Amino acid sequence: MKLKLDLHPIYNRGGEIDKALRGIIDEAIRKRATEVEIIPGKGSGQLKKKVLRFLDQKEIKALYHRIDKDSKNHGRLFVYFRHK
Repeated sequence: MKLKLDLHPIYNRGGEIDKALRGIIDEAIRKRATEVEIIPGKGSGQLKKKVLRFLDQKEIKALYHRIDKDSKNHGRLFVYFRHK
């Protein structure tokens, strides 16, 4: 199962971005999804940096297996999960 989160509608609301990211991570764990696609968009790159900082937090990092940046579209990230 693959989940998708597009951050375009809330790009300028920091608190909502963190809530949306936490929500999609929790949903992926609950539904045992193997992949989450996060779309911060291309823009200046600030939103992508914010997403990467969020994902790099110790308690969040423990929840997923790895992150890939899309080589063809720098406005997209993939977070992969391994469920036991």
